[in-house]
Amino acid sequence: MAAPIVGSVFPRFQRIGNLACRVWFRRGLDPPAGFIQYHDIKSSLYQHVKEGYSDMPSLPMDYVCDHVEEVCLNVEQRKGELQSHDVRNIVTTWKNLQKVKAEVKVLEDKKTHIGQQVKSLVQRIGKESSTSSAEFEELRNRGREIRLILMRLYESEAELEDVFYSKALFLPNTTHPMTPVGEGCQAHVVGMVGEKPEFDFQPKGHLEIGEKLGIIRQKRLSHVSGHRSYYLSGAASELEHALIHFAMVKLKKRGFVAMSVPDMIKGAVFEGCGISPNVRSSLLYKVDSDRCKDINLAGTSEVGLAGYFMDHAVKLKDLPIKIVCCSTCYRAETDNLNEPWGLYRVHHFSKVEMFGVTAAENGTESENLLQEFVSIQKELYSELGLHFRVMEMPTTELGLPAFQKFDVEAWMAGRKNYGEISSASNCTDYQSRRLHIMYKDAHRVLRHVHTVNGTAVAVPRLLIAILENNQMKNGDVRIPKVLQQYLDCDVIVKPSCSPQQYIGPNQYRRNKLREF
Repeated sequence: MAAPIVGSVFPRFQRIGNLACRVWFRRGLDPPAGFIQYHDIKSSLYQHVKEGYSDMPSLPMDYVCDHVEEVCLNVEQRKGELQSHDVRNIVTTWKNLQKVKAEVKVLEDKKTHIGQQVKSLVQRIGKESSTSSAEFEELRNRGREIRLILMRLYESEAELEDVFYSKALFLPNTTHPMTPVGEGCQAHVVGMVGEKPEFDFQPKGHLEIGEKLGIIRQKRLSHVSGHRSYYLSGAASELEHALIHFAMVKLKKRGFVAMSVPDMIKGAVFEGCGISPNVRSSLLYKVDSDRCKDINLAGTSEVGLAGYFMDHAVKLKDLPIKIVCCSTCYRAETDNLNEPWGLYRVHHFSKVEMFGVTAAENGTESENLLQEFVSIQKELYSELGLHFRVMEMPTTELGLPAFQKFDVEAWMAGRKNYGEISSASNCTDYQSRRLHIMYKDAHRVLRHVHTVNGTAVAVPRLLIAILENNQMKNGDVRIPKVLQQYLDCDVIVKPSCSPQQYIGPNQYRRNKLREF
């Protein structure tokens, strides 16, 4: 039977499709005697499914099984959580699972047929006569035997599903044939826009500029809001709102619908988007599990927007759907020596995100939308007067969900280097297969949509570029023309009010405070 396939089989109470088990789980009840949970499930999405909230992810296993070597190469080139031997184990487990499911189907059909025979027997000779007949006894024994076999198969099926989904959910998307292979340094420059600003003085960094203008504060905040936090005040805060409004207005004119999303999202939605909240390298902030089970702070509104469509279908005539969302993003950036100060790598920031849902009728819809998103990014940053380059990112920079990805890097004069200010990715059906986002095609058949995402405005990175590239010799900063209407001025100058003076316990020469 199925036991040799699985090896040692453990009784489980969480078999998929068992309604009673789902009810126990949802109500927080102890399972009946004889049912135990033999290990913790690491996948938030799989756990979400087992609790009955969604159907099983529809992974493209026919493609994986038919192109094992291609998938292994793709996994190795993208350097994610899995390796090529994991792919072969996934395929083996999947084939064994299909064998068990086929056996279950045959036996369930036989069980149904025996039930119909018993019902027919009772109707023909009566209930009392039938229970004492040899035919009834034979049918009952056959039914009992099938039920015992099915119990073992159900256990095997649940065990195989656990093994399969614990790995298969971390398979990456396929990769665009034009994507460069390798590390970040292998990215291809596919466009260069604008000219580098020239100065007749040594340009300063944005933090020095901001501190002298009194519009950025990052010093002495570890006891207030922790490392890598910051305050924007005056013109910097106004610039933040101006950038957001500038992008929102432009995108609404391009057919985008504005949306606000939750900042706290279930781990299952993150995983469905290709972001793994349970791996050690995760940059997500987790909410206290004693208060909110499996809730994380979103590092991008892409997750909330994908969650909006989760387990829903849209109509073909309404596609593509383009959404713009402004949100606060939270990221637990690593505390290393790279960029320890300034706004380049911070724990929280405002971002305007583009998100698109397309059909997959001819296979080019999502690629066209990706190009539209990149075109919008180039238009936005050109109007801000930035010098930037567009990069096609290599395989190791795609993460799990992206089929193709472009980054935009702006010149930052104070840093004397290009810095990433946005990215745009085509995730094809990777997210929709895991989150069950569908559309009805021309024949009213449900098919998986494609999803595309892109950054319109990441406020701190654009503030860096604007302050550093538009600084003047006297320390003032010119405001880009398209933003001047939001600030009612064309130059940021030092405010007339006096700055705050630190009087805390860590001041230098505490007994010699200077007068304000």
